[in-house]
Amino acid sequence: MSSGVQGCFEFSEAGCGSAPIELRDASLWYFPLMFTADEADALLNYCLSCLPWRQDFLVIAGKRVAIPRLQNWFGDPDAHYSYSGLALTPLPWTAQLLRIRDRAESIAGQSFNAALVNYYRNGRDSVGWHSDDEKELGPQPVIASVSLGATRVFEMRHRYDKTIKTLRLPLTHGSVLVMKGGTQQFWRHQLPKDEEVTQPRVNLTLRKILV
Repeated sequence: MSSGVQGCFEFSEAGCGSAPIELRDASLWYFPLMFTADEADALLNYCLSCLPWRQDFLVIAGKRVAIPRLQNWFGDPDAHYSYSGLALTPLPWTAQLLRIRDRAESIAGQSFNAALVNYYRNGRDSVGWHSDDEKELGPQPVIASVSLGATRVFEMRHRYDKTIKTLRLPLTHGSVLVMKGGTQQFWRHQLPKDEEVTQPRVNLTLRKILV
């Protein structure tokens, strides 16, 4: 297996050790060992070195504000997507991203035609509370979230029942979190800032856009 940035490396068989996460109104599966350490290192190196990162902006209270992370959108040619006023046109899949997609499909039981790829440069980068419930995703989307790099704490809270405690799940290097069923309808999630984190993290959320 080569770990060069051009990505000429082989994936091992899908990792084991999956664990369901019991949450009301949600269906979550966490796979902490979906990629070996060598695979995850090579993929992180590839993403940081070879993917075209862009800085997007949102208009908040009439002001143009940079979102606190870099990102890009990859997928099939017709997999257009929008959120928070941003319209994203897919870049073509790379061979490495397709192989990540294939691995995610093998555990999620769902085909994916697009991926939002986020680059959190350090703990000052983040994403606020939201649900992946845009109309392009359908009523009960299946989303596979692949984590590479620094461990960051992923938080989830119920939209309606405030008595349910917030879930805090450390997403580790080479792991995959699969969200199904009513998760996006009933829960919001975020990746909060963490000033103690100094290393980068790349996150790929694989989705099926209804076209």
